[in-house]
Amino acid sequence: MKTEAEERIIGSARELFYKFGIRSITMDDVAKHLAMSKKTLYQHFRDKNDMVMQCCSHDLLSRECLFKDIAVQSTDAIHEIMQLMKHMESMFTKMNPNLFYDMQKYHPAVWKMFRDFKEQNMMKMVEENLHKGIRQGLYRKDINIPVLARLRIEQVEMGFNPEIFPPDKFNFATLHITLFDHFLHGITTIKGHKLINKYKQITEEE
Repeated sequence: MKTEAEERIIGSARELFYKFGIRSITMDDVAKHLAMSKKTLYQHFRDKNDMVMQCCSHDLLSRECLFKDIAVQSTDAIHEIMQLMKHMESMFTKMNPNLFYDMQKYHPAVWKMFRDFKEQNMMKMVEENLHKGIRQGLYRKDINIPVLARLRIEQVEMGFNPEIFPPDKFNFATLHITLFDHFLHGITTIKGHKLINKYKQITEEE
């Protein structure tokens, strides 16, 4: 259980990392943002890497809880995806595209934590959604669930690669929503496609 002070520090550090990336933010910056001494920061975190690690752990736990809530509260598999896309758009709009590059290059242990979360938690959530969609007649019965679940989570990581999608040429939020939308349209039945249009409030000729 984290103390109130640690929760406050993590919240502020996360805000700075999201806005400016990880590499450009120092412990001095975090202390200044919080209007506290750097000495106080070091009473709660060994160093910047420890702070980044705890911020990532806190963030992933929050995402997992949110994703589970969306899965439970959604009316069907496509509604679940639409809610996730809405959340992702909001999250990526506020996120500096360098954040994941910084994490991968300068904080390998934190990057491993993210990859482990992706491989275990995200993979399971995608597979469960695919099974649900097939049962509901919204996704094609012939899809290969293990292959497509892995494809989807690798799409997420691919979207973070600045060599494939340079940040100066691609809007981060638009990129991830486009990849997600393309994936969804590739697996839906006619019934599912109509439901997508309904949720998007799109009218098209039969």
